[in-house]
Amino acid sequence: MSMHEWALAEGVVAAVSRIAEEQGLRKVTEVTVRIGELQQVDREILIFAIDQLRSPIMRDAKIIVEEAPARLRCRVCGHTWRFNPRGLEEDVSEAIHFIPEVAHAYLTCPNCGSPDFEVLEGRGIWLASVKGLRGDG
Repeated sequence: MSMHEWALAEGVVAAVSRIAEEQGLRKVTEVTVRIGELQQVDREILIFAIDQLRSPIMRDAKIIVEEAPARLRCRVCGHTWRFNPRGLEEDVSEAIHFIPEVAHAYLTCPNCGSPDFEVLEGRGIWLASVKGLRGDG
């Protein structure tokens, strides 16, 4: 199993616990985690790790993991577009997922053909929402 996913799961559980405390939640009912499309994370291992590391306040919470699409912007013409791995060799697609910066060697702006672009969205992992119950009841 990957230590990367376990470390991410620890961060998720710690953040959920902190948010629950800050929001005065007595029980967390749902947690939504978003993973950028270019972030190399094994969803199944991440979910398993979160399940194993759950704090008592989130014991029965539904865990939702969503993929956030990658959006790119050309630095030459300003065109924005969605990352589309279709048509890429499998090893190229995998390389981009492991090291998004190598995308510049394989991708170009569909509008002007420039390889000079920035990743606007689609990297990282974050909590999209934490839902729960407040009070004593």
